[in-house]
Amino acid sequence: MRKLAILLAAGTLGIGSQAAAQTPAPATAKPKAATAPKAGTTTPKTATARSYDRALLRPALLKEKAPETYQVKFVTTRGEFTVSVTRAWAPIGADRFYNLVKHRFYDNASFFRVIPNFVVQFGISAYPPVSAAWQSANIKDEPVTGSNKRGYLTYAKTSLPNTRSTQIFINLKDNAGLDRQGFSPFGVVDAQGMKVVEMMYDQYGERMPDDLQDLITKQGKPYLDKNWPKLDSIKSATLVGAAAEAAPAKPAAAKPATPAAKKPQ
Repeated sequence: MRKLAILLAAGTLGIGSQAAAQTPAPATAKPKAATAPKAGTTTPKTATARSYDRALLRPALLKEKAPETYQVKFVTTRGEFTVSVTRAWAPIGADRFYNLVKHRFYDNASFFRVIPNFVVQFGISAYPPVSAAWQSANIKDEPVTGSNKRGYLTYAKTSLPNTRSTQIFINLKDNAGLDRQGFSPFGVVDAQGMKVVEMMYDQYGERMPDDLQDLITKQGKPYLDKNWPKLDSIKSATLVGAAAEAAPAKPAAAKPATPAAKKPQ
């Protein structure tokens, strides 16, 4: 699966099979040297239950139009925060996010890349079958109507057209330079919630492998729990308020497929 990475040399966030290997630290970011864990670091997290909404295996069917405004509540290993989405800012991106959240795509996913004073990135499914299903499910680009200010959410992409998919980053500062590169914000974290976002674990630094995103895509959350246990993750991301009325309940663990009956000879 093509992976999403941050091409920091150019100040962008994008896709590419070797993107992470070509990623030096941005001029505005702090050096990514391994340092002692910051105070308040959580203890290693255990592997999550293998359950997901089976509708996520058919991206082409998840095309519901989002409300003009809606909210999403994130419950994470660091605390809770709420995202408010305004569809008019980026309708295509807002619709995609609405469908992903409605079917619990982000549940158990990790904040796998946290760059101090730049961005927090997430959006690779905790479950390999789901990641495989969304491999080519990209959406079209759209005009930038706002700005990548602190707290705003935007899809990761490359300089190539129409490469947005499921990965998202939260701006940790005002990143106006990303506006000129076509990154279209579609939502914003509430002010109180940004205190939670800024606490996401960021101390692995240079120890993270260049092919980290490929490994997450292929092996899922268990890979991170085993090798990078201090990474923070999303316990749940759900629609709240009026938008929550149409959301399905949390899916039960996926059941093994029942073998088809043999046809008579």
